[in-house]
Parts: sequence; structure tokens; C-alpha cells
Amino acid sequence: MGSVSVNKMLSIKAFTNSSDHQNVKSMHEIKTDHHQPSINSSHHPQTNNSTSQNLINQYDSKNASTNITHDLRDANALEKNINSSKDSTNNIITQHHEDMGTIITKNGSTTLIKATNSTISAVREVMITKKTQPTIICNPEKSRSEYCELETDVGIVGKTYSVFFVKPSSQVAETDTNINSTSSLWSVRPYARKDDATAMGSVKKWSISAVENQEDVPECTIKHSVPALLFSLGGYVGNNFHEFTDVVIPLFITSRKFNGEVQFLVSDKRLYFIEKYKKVLRALSNYDVIDINEVESSQQVHCFPSAIIGLKRHEKEMRIDPERHTYSMKDFRDFLRETYSLKKEKAIQIINDNNNSSSLQKRPRLLLVTRRRTRAFTNEGDILKTAKSLGYEVIVAEAISNLQKFAELVNSCDVLMGVHGAGLTNIVFLPENAVFIQILPIGGFEWIATNDFGVPAKTMNLKYLEYKIKNEESTLIKDYPLEHAVFTDPFSIGKQGWNAFKSIYLERQSVNLDVNRFKATLVEALHLLRA
Repeated sequence: MGSVSVNKMLSIKAFTNSSDHQNVKSMHEIKTDHHQPSINSSHHPQTNNSTSQNLINQYDSKNASTNITHDLRDANALEKNINSSKDSTNNIITQHHEDMGTIITKNGSTTLIKATNSTISAVREVMITKKTQPTIICNPEKSRSEYCELETDVGIVGKTYSVFFVKPSSQVAETDTNINSTSSLWSVRPYARKDDATAMGSVKKWSISAVENQEDVPECTIKHSVPALLFSLGGYVGNNFHEFTDVVIPLFITSRKFNGEVQFLVSDKRLYFIEKYKKVLRALSNYDVIDINEVESSQQVHCFPSAIIGLKRHEKEMRIDPERHTYSMKDFRDFLRETYSLKKEKAIQIINDNNNSSSLQKRPRLLLVTRRRTRAFTNEGDILKTAKSLGYEVIVAEAISNLQKFAELVNSCDVLMGVHGAGLTNIVFLPENAVFIQILPIGGFEWIATNDFGVPAKTMNLKYLEYKIKNEESTLIKDYPLEHAVFTDPFSIGKQGWNAFKSIYLERQSVNLDVNRFKATLVEALHLLRA
């Protein structure tokens, strides 16, 4: 797949003292020259029919230098030294690694500063080498997803669900987390919910092999000049909430750093997803998505200068940890606002909140998210009448697959309310400081409602309100007496299994909102919008 000439390279292995990390946490490579594969530099893949072309060539180390020094200094002194040198040289590279801190390379001299004291106890080993060695990091223990980062030439074959690279003479990643140096095979299910057996049941497993001999590697048939990012559209794709928390947000976390210069490969393709999120996919990659399992494409040997198999994600739902992933939920929402050309950045600020429509200079827009079948409002008319009497402009809509249209609608509103469900995921399109009201049906939804939407809403800079209905507001009162366990002990229903819980609380329950009781929540939302 091409040789790589690198002038200087330093590999640092960092050991951690965190109780959560028993093995090596990570390895970071710094190269003072650009990694330039010798394959065609065109951005578009090209077909190669030469039988003599190997998949992976030997690395060229003729120009490698051993004059690399390693130095650890006081952070302040180092920064002062680096700053004073900026005018005299441009050969300074600064990179941040989530586990090690900030690493600066200047003219081949590398220094680690601002190391994270809670995780880094020592830099145990410095490897100086004349050859470029691949960095392979797979399956971090703490992650909720399975993935491998392959910083080396890679071949991918869809027909056999296989990824391979030439094994170096010494296993560079032998001490990385969950890497067995004596094994040449790993497997990854590239869907970001690895502990959910139901979700992972529809996700195909990909094998990753380190081939011993270059002669055993099949010939490239299509060469790509940008890295590959392979992920699955299996699992719970089809559910709006899971599409965001399992795919879209992890895809943003994993691919944003490439600034579009990355090729997406999808496994377990669902055309519906590609169409629904086409603007997101195009905003993150400059290239058309490749269905790696499609008949014609699956026959090819796709070759890339590097690859990521699987997606990174936050351990919690609908969140991004900026300390681990560089980006934040604010960055993600800014990305969505730009991608869908959303005009409203901030929610309305009410000059006064006397709850009199005539006193409001501009009426706040309230979006009532409805559902057709389960967990629907049975008295929408009463809710609209009450909200309008308080000064709201009310819009009633059901979440639709036309994301552009619905994103624009949500973004135009100042308050969004709805019964707990996947449709509430659209709060990602609300303007800053908007109010989100989640209606909790009976059934012990407090924990899941808080973790799926309540806490994430706050990380999105939204104001969050929660309204828990009474037993009398649930339509289940028509099917069960108030003394039944459905009302008195939802936990016992849950112990009967997910299907029992779902069939009662999710599939058979709707909400007849007590508007006199709910009115106080609408008033509180107005208070939150005041200037």
C-alpha cells in the first residue's frame, strides 16, 4: 500500500497509576515530518490491477535520525523557552493527548508538559527507532464501544469482514490495553454499545489480523489516500434516541479531527439512516459513504494509510466528555446548527413574567411533541388552551424523518415539551437557554428519564423541568385498579422482564394531563425565560 519516509519519530509509552487502569493506558506517536503514503495522492480512490503491487510495502528508513533527545522540565520554564523560540524557528509541533498531557516537539527534541497527575506516574520507556512502527490500540477496557485505531497501512475486505496489516518485527502495541502481543487476531463489532447483547446481536463482527509475511497479503484493488472509519448501522438504528447516542454523536467525536479528510465505511447498512443523516455525513466527510458489504464493493481489497474500526463514545447517554474527547456537547450543537443552517442561537428573553399575554413583547414559542400511538396526549386541546392563556404561541408536531425540516422547527421554539420517548432527542436542535419539559408517565421512569434526557439537557445549556404524572393522569387507570402492582409497585413488574415492563408502561400507556396541575410547570418555564 505504499512506503512511508519519516525523518524523526518518537514513541512514548505511558503507564498509569489510576485504580481503573491496570495496564498501559495509551501510546502516542509524534512525527516531525508528515506521514506521506506513496500511493496515489489523489483524494479519489483508484483501481490498481498490477499483480506485482503488494498490499503493504516495507517502510523506508534511510533518512531516519537517532539524534532525538528526551527531556522533562518544569512546565512554566518550558513554555517560556518555547515561546521565546517561536520567532527563530517554525519547527515546533504541539500535540495534546488525553492521558499524557501536552507534548511538544522542537527540532527533534520532545518534551512532555502538563502531564495529568491523576493518571500518569511516570514515562517508563522511550523508544528511539530508525523505522516507522505501527501504533495499534484496541478495545479500551473503560469504553462502552469496541474499536481499534490502526496507525499503519491497512487493507479491508467487506466480503470476509476482515481488516489486516503487516506485523512488524517487534510488536509495538504489546503493552497497550487489551492487546495480546502473542496473538495476530482481534475482533471488533463496530457499534457503540458493546455491553448490550440485544443491540450487538445484529452487528457483524470484524476480524483484525496482523499478517506475518508481506507475501501473504492480497493485492490492493482500490487505494484510498485518506484514513478509513468503519462503523455499523445495526443495533438500535431506527430509534431516534439510539441513532444519536450510539452513532451520530460517537461519529462526531471520532471523525471531527479529520476535517472531512476521512472515508466512511458502513457495515450492516440501512439506507434509511444514510438518507436521514446525509447532511451530517457530508459535513463530517468529503467523500460518499461506502457500503463495504455491498456485493461489488465487498469483493474489493480497499487499502488505506490508516484506519479506525468502530466509534468512540461517552460512557453515559447523549453526552461528550471534553476532557477525554477534545470536543463538548456545545461543539456538537454548534456543528448541528451549522450543518442545518439553524438561525436561532438563543431562546427568547422575556422582559417581564407577569404571565399576561398582553404584557409580553413577543410570545415564546412552545413546541408540543406528540406521539400517535403510545404515550400520547389524550387531551391536546386542553393543553393548547392553557398554554395560550399564559402567553405562549403553541405549535403541535410529531417528530419526522425529514431532519432538516424538523430541526428548523425545533430551533425556532423556546420551550419543548413531550412525554418521555425517543422523539425528545430533538432537543439537540433547541437554541441556547431554551426550556425542556419532560413528562414522566408512571412506571418508575425517573432514573432513565434523568440519565437519557435530564442531565444531557443541562450539558447542552438548556433549562430542564420535569413533570411526573399522577396515577389518575395515566390511561392505565382504565385497565387496572389503583391498588394493582402496576401503580403500587412498578419494580415488581420490571422484575418480570423487559418485555413485561415495555408492554404495560411503554406500549399501553398514554397521558391525560391534568392541565390545572400542569399549569404551574408552564408558568415556571416562563420564569426561566425571563431576562
